[in-house]
Amino acid sequence: MRHGNGGFSEAGLRRWRDVLARHVESGRIPGLVALVSRGDETHVEAIGTMRHDGGPPMSRDTIFRMASTSKPVTAAATMVLLDECGLRLDDLVQTWLPELADRQVLKRIDGPLDDTVPARRPITVRDVLTSTFGLGMDMTSLGTPIMNAVFGQGLTPDLPEPMPEPDEWMRRLGTLPLMHHPGEHWQYHIGNDLLGVLVARVTGRSFETFLRERAFGPLGMKDTGFHVPADQIHRLPPLYAPDPQTGEFMVWDEAEGGRYSRPPAFQGGGGGLVSTVDDYHAYFRMLLNGGTHGAERILSRPAVELMTTNRLTAEQTAARTALATNNVHISYGQGQHGGWGFGMAVRTYRGDYAPTGQFGWDGGSGTSTYADPTTGLTGILLTQVGMTVPAPAHVIHDFWTTVYQALND
Repeated sequence: MRHGNGGFSEAGLRRWRDVLARHVESGRIPGLVALVSRGDETHVEAIGTMRHDGGPPMSRDTIFRMASTSKPVTAAATMVLLDECGLRLDDLVQTWLPELADRQVLKRIDGPLDDTVPARRPITVRDVLTSTFGLGMDMTSLGTPIMNAVFGQGLTPDLPEPMPEPDEWMRRLGTLPLMHHPGEHWQYHIGNDLLGVLVARVTGRSFETFLRERAFGPLGMKDTGFHVPADQIHRLPPLYAPDPQTGEFMVWDEAEGGRYSRPPAFQGGGGGLVSTVDDYHAYFRMLLNGGTHGAERILSRPAVELMTTNRLTAEQTAARTALATNNVHISYGQGQHGGWGFGMAVRTYRGDYAPTGQFGWDGGSGTSTYADPTTGLTGILLTQVGMTVPAPAHVIHDFWTTVYQALND
């Protein structure tokens, strides 16, 4: 075991492995794949099985539904276009997304959908990148007419019905008023799906084609995409959404014949990717390296710095922090980072073992991906247990605690 470049202690790495193994042995996490790297030292652990009742073992090349850890990758596709001046931060999105011209805004979040005022200004690319364009998943507003309409129109994943193809998705989105005036309020998720549609319309190619050409191909991310080919489907575990009351394992999405067994109508930038631990390692190391992968430049350094710096105002950050700190009973303590860049959290205060400046995100399928410029560390934890119960959040939390306690300097 080398110490010089990686700077992990042997005892610390043993504890990291032991804590992860304990989560699997508890029976609440069937299996996981974990990676930590620093300098030229990388450690990977594959523990447990792909199914809760046994089956093939987890392996380093197991394919996972990345859920919301898709968001940082989507942001990078947009940054490629900014680097090339195919887009500008303050361009009006209605140039490519005419469905979002002439927006109306609800007078009250919980008000009827026709009780609106005209938006104070049009929506810009910057608003969509920062998730402040006016619509999103607001967990504090569940049950309101607007949130019921968002779900009812099939605008988000995680519903029994798959999302419609992008033009129909945009048409439905365009029928709804905004919840907030553009640029005012941070809201989760929908902006990231919108970015995928924007990239496709600007480039005239599918979102996945553009990602393959400009990110996945150059980074060697051969197993990353929006579905799993038939000859590789054996590498995808089922996704479980355990019963919140009993903890009983319920299959939310089976591998064979499931929603990732064929190309989707909607390539969801907010949560649609499948990938492996090594593919995502390549992506986050590229960000940590200021946009380069080997001799190839994927993004400019300023683009990466813009993505991974907090973009929210103090007022917007207060709302995001309140959502995290007041929903601990729902999030099980995840998500207290402070800031938000483009498509990912950015730590603006030290709320746990990770230092400020760490960037990345977690996924509702039990995934966690972050990089940390302060220590040069990248960490990735992948399970397929949904956040309907505390177990996946707890293993993510313990993963990061043990990663940081293993540092030797």
